[in-house]
Amino acid sequence: MTKTKKTTGKSPQPAMAKGANDSMLQEFFGEEIKDIYYAEKHIIKVLPKMMKAATSPELKQAFQEHLDVTKTQVTRLEQVFELLGKKPQAKKCDAIEGITKEGESIIEETEEGTATRDVGLILAAQKVEHYEIATYGGLAQLATTLGLDEVAELLATTLDEEKEADSMLSGIAENEVNYNAAEEIEHSN
Repeated sequence: MTKTKKTTGKSPQPAMAKGANDSMLQEFFGEEIKDIYYAEKHIIKVLPKMMKAATSPELKQAFQEHLDVTKTQVTRLEQVFELLGKKPQAKKCDAIEGITKEGESIIEETEEGTATRDVGLILAAQKVEHYEIATYGGLAQLATTLGLDEVAELLATTLDEEKEADSMLSGIAENEVNYNAAEEIEHSN
């Protein structure tokens, strides 16, 4: 007689198979953790520039709060490396480089002190958040697939924080900044 496993409605969470540490998926997962580690550290460098360029006090505060959260996320990723038995190591993330470069061009191409610049900054920041949401969502699922439940929990915590940041940025745009920008008149030189 064979035993049947009771299901809870969740996807199966297999224990890490023997040799899974050497699997191609495990290696891919490790490389992607290095990628998002680079991305988070890069974001720490970029957020102060965005904060300085912002006009809205609410947006400046949101950037400051997310800078603090991002520093915690870097520490959390260092815990992930530790759980994987690896030294924290960053691998250049071309995606975040491109997204943040686009954000820098928004600063250069918009007028200082305008709500229009704030609209652009929010849009740029949300592109970063959406990249992070996609990455952390995928990585949390892969961690679960690999049987790395503690890692999956850490990544899911960060995923929730990124979703919260995206929602906060939407609220700032919808409640203030977009309306202020819609009333601005272009100044000719």
